[in-house]
Order: sequence, then C-alpha cells, then structure tokens
Amino acid sequence: MFTKKARALTIPHWEGSFSHPFIKELQDGSLGAEEFRYYLIQDRYYLEHFSRIHLLIAEQMKDKEVKEMLLTGAKHLAEGEISIREGFFKELNITDEEIASTPIAPTAYNYVSHMYRQLLDGSLKSAVAGLLPCAWLYQEIGVELIKTGSPTSLYQRWIETYSGEEAAKDVAHQCTLINRLYESADEKEKQQMIDAFVISSRMEYLFWDMSYTLQKWPEGDVNATSKY
Repeated sequence: MFTKKARALTIPHWEGSFSHPFIKELQDGSLGAEEFRYYLIQDRYYLEHFSRIHLLIAEQMKDKEVKEMLLTGAKHLAEGEISIREGFFKELNITDEEIASTPIAPTAYNYVSHMYRQLLDGSLKSAVAGLLPCAWLYQEIGVELIKTGSPTSLYQRWIETYSGEEAAKDVAHQCTLINRLYESADEKEKQQMIDAFVISSRMEYLFWDMSYTLQKWPEGDVNATSKY
C-alpha cells in the first residue's frame, strides 16, 4: 500500500513536524507574531500555486474519480483555506504592500517548483502523490493540537481549520484514491510517486523551519565586483 510505504520513509520529517518549535510554540501561544506573519505570507504564495497545480493535473487526468477529487480540492482551497488566510491577513493588518515587498523564501519557492516538476519530469500519478503530504500532515497536526488547543485565539482558529471531521474525511478519500493509482502504476511510476511524496514531506518540515527562522535568500558576496 502506497500510503503505508511512503509514510514509513518520512518519519524524521513527518513526526518531526509535531515537535518542531514553530508547532510547539503555536500550540502553547508563545510563537512570535513576526514568525506567524511570515508563515502566512509565504503560505499565501504556496496555496495559490497548490490550487493551480490541482487544476493542471485535473486537466490531464483521465481517472474520473481522481479528476473530481482534484477539482473539488481546488474549489475547497479557494472557498476554505485561502479565504481563511485572508481573514488572518485582515486581523493582522497584512497589507498588499507588505505582501508585495516580502520576497518568496527559498523553501516556499522550491516546494512549489518540486510539485510543478512532477508534471514535467514525473507523471500525473507522481504529481498527485506530491500533493498528499500537505493535506494529510496538516490534518494530523490539527487533530493532535486540538486536544489541548492554543491560548492564542488566532492560533486556535488555525488549529481548528484542520482538526474537523470534514478534513479527516477528505484526507481518507485522497489516500484511498492514491493507493489505487499506485496499484495500477508500473515500477517506474511507483518509484516516482514515492519520491514525490518523500520530497514533499521533507519540504513540509522545512516550511516550519523557513517560517521560524524568517528564511531569506543568501546575499552572496556583497563586495564582489563584476569581471564583465
């Protein structure tokens, strides 16, 4: 089964997400506002492309059930997660100017690029597999964190976004369909699916790191001069 095999290969990053300082401090309410703002701005970029990738895969997908799952996922992103983020933006007074002036961090850029790459160097099946860690990991984090909640109302609402029965139902459906895709895949496609899932899982862990450290692109040698 794909989901069992893939999860077994991602333990340090998947399980490590639960103990990452970003998540632990979000839960106890001590996470800094600057770090959460940075997370939201980078996540905005990610979610816009995440939704677009759903649609791009759906355009080419012949499996009707998987196609419907992807189209529904894109719709839910627009109606749910993205709109909720916009509410956070208003509450934190994150302006369009701030968004425009905040460079996309390396991890956010690389994660999105990894998912697009599946459509070029991988297959439709690996492209679908690369999407799964986002929804699945967030749903598991939501279920774990809701047990105690967060004393910070904003962080509590973030937790509640992923801890409900609807999120669990959606993830279970995705897992079922992706397991079916894996069973029908040839050996090359199966490895591509595993690789895509593993890299996405690693990128999820790095996303917390990116937000917690306010990751920026390296400046390089600022004193360097051109030879041309």
